[in-house]
Amino acid sequence: MSATFQKAEELTLLAKLPRFSFGLIMLIIVTGLIGVVALYSAAGGNTEPWAMRHGIRFGAGLCGMIVAALIDIRWWLKLSYPFYIASILLLIAVEVKGHIGMGAQRWIDLGVIKLQPSEFMKIGVVMALARFFHGASLEDVKHPLFLVRPLALVALPAALVLVQPDLGTALMITAVAGAIFFLAGVSYWMFGVVIAGALASLPVMWHFLHDYQKNRILVFLNPERDPLGAGYHILQSKIALGSGGVGGKGFLKGTQSHLNFLPEKQTDFIFTLMAEEWGLIGAAVLFAIFALTILYGFLIARASHNQYGRLIASGITVNFALYVFINIAMVTGLIPVVGVPLPMISNGGSAMLAVLFGFGLILSVGIHRDVKLARKV
Repeated sequence: MSATFQKAEELTLLAKLPRFSFGLIMLIIVTGLIGVVALYSAAGGNTEPWAMRHGIRFGAGLCGMIVAALIDIRWWLKLSYPFYIASILLLIAVEVKGHIGMGAQRWIDLGVIKLQPSEFMKIGVVMALARFFHGASLEDVKHPLFLVRPLALVALPAALVLVQPDLGTALMITAVAGAIFFLAGVSYWMFGVVIAGALASLPVMWHFLHDYQKNRILVFLNPERDPLGAGYHILQSKIALGSGGVGGKGFLKGTQSHLNFLPEKQTDFIFTLMAEEWGLIGAAVLFAIFALTILYGFLIARASHNQYGRLIASGITVNFALYVFINIAMVTGLIPVVGVPLPMISNGGSAMLAVLFGFGLILSVGIHRDVKLARKV
């Protein structure tokens, strides 16, 4: 047993503290505080109804993140499949007795919080796939039949989420899974077959979309076709983004948001509110914070001495990057509106708690980076 491995085996709580990625933690805290300020502005300069709750949830999530980080990565390896199964059961519970909001059945009302299991399912899929591929060799992943089981691990939750319906989350689950398949060493030609099959099935998939989903795609292609209906959100968002200019209109001085022209300014379109008030400079600062956070995640993944840690940290980092990309691309009109929040900034408890739990796993990978896990466990 190497000295490095022995050291990792005997890590005490005090020994773990210096191994924390404090730079990543600071970026996470700064992002959460930006969310509090943005939600304070969204309420017209009031801590209610969003900013105070966001701060409390963020504080609770931050504590949970630290606890998750301190748990030995070998425990997370053992808990990967149970966490995945628990997330699946919660998705099924949503179908049986879920809370309906905005035309979709996605939440379980726990009284204190309306839990959205699909947000935690994104983490569950990453954990399950990392656990599966950790025990696989490069020769294994080259065989198509070997991939039937991991494909089923992705298809089941994606189908359950589509039924809610939540196309955006289903696509995120599929995209993150695709990244893990790629990192695990799956052959390029297999990706080509899957992509070709998906493109060929688009005409069939179109008929299974709900009317509002079809309308969102059509409005994306031509927002002016329904300027007072489905196209209203994106048109107002573009107006607000343009009116912010380089330096912005100033804190609490955004006209589109504070005159209530901008819908959902506290959730999906909070980036637009911020860009109107802080301009291109403020948006660039936020981009830099997100970019550094993503970079930290990949660096931690690269430093891990075990496959499970590498895949967990990479998968969760990709998931976070997709949150950021989809939300900003959505509000700027680059992709159709799919209802994905801006992580740790948009109002909403489930997404933020899931993201912070994910960062807890990344931090755990960093702390226990020298642990060498057996392939066959």
